Amino acid sequence: MSPRLARALIHGLLIGGTLVALFPLLWMLSVSFMPPGAASALPPPLWPAHATLGNYRLLFLRAGMGRYLLNSLLVASAITLLSLACNLMAGYAFAKLRFAGRERLFRALLGALVIPAQVAMLPLFLLLKTIGLVDSYAGVIMPAMASVFGIFLVRQYARGIPDELLEAARLDGAGEWRIFSQIVLPLLKPVMVTLAIFSFLAAWNDFMWPLIVLTGQGHYTLPLGLASLAREHAQDTELMMAGSVITVLPVLLLFLAMQRYYLEGLLLGSVKG
Repeated sequence: MSPRLARALIHGLLIGGTLVALFPLLWMLSVSFMPPGAASALPPPLWPAHATLGNYRLLFLRAGMGRYLLNSLLVASAITLLSLACNLMAGYAFAKLRFAGRERLFRALLGALVIPAQVAMLPLFLLLKTIGLVDSYAGVIMPAMASVFGIFLVRQYARGIPDELLEAARLDGAGEWRIFSQIVLPLLKPVMVTLAIFSFLAAWNDFMWPLIVLTGQGHYTLPLGLASLAREHAQDTELMMAGSVITVLPVLLLFLAMQRYYLEGLLLGSVKG
């Protein structure tokens, strides 16, 4: 097989795979602009004969999707900021600070990765119920303030920071907080972007934990709002697709815009230390 034919075959397979992966998203977007009942025809249409924004107007005017969108933005942004602060400080401490039991504690944290998250949900819910945080944004945000994966990612990246740089700063009289804020944080920018995107995407798409903690519909995030919409409008395919577009589009655009930094941080963190 000639090199030109091989390249053409590879490109054809890649394009075909891309189209297969994108087709459900493109059809979801197309159906969201169809009038009610149009997507139920046989065979289903691929694009709207008469495009309309009625489904989106109905979502925001009657279904409360605007409130769910604001709730998701609030929760995901708070989780992202708090998890960045906690994971960056903890990861740096495990990488560069010496304290008793550091390695044993880190191994214990890594051991927690093999425990399914669902196992901890019941005791965590009972704890939040005891302190009165059920059906509140704080009940969703607090358990996500730190993650073992985030700490591990920052630690692996921070191990590549030269010890000589930190020791020179200490000899010049800089305190640990000044070293962390003025020297370490600028060097951690690539992994900070990766961790921020990862945390925001995970918080935005989280369904199970908000479903357990949030009992009042006024606090629902977008995934919960979409699920409640499915119960009320199970046969309204076009409305459901419009809700799915509103849920997926913001994080999809965020990931596409930041994917270069996301992948760079993951790859750099994987080869440090």
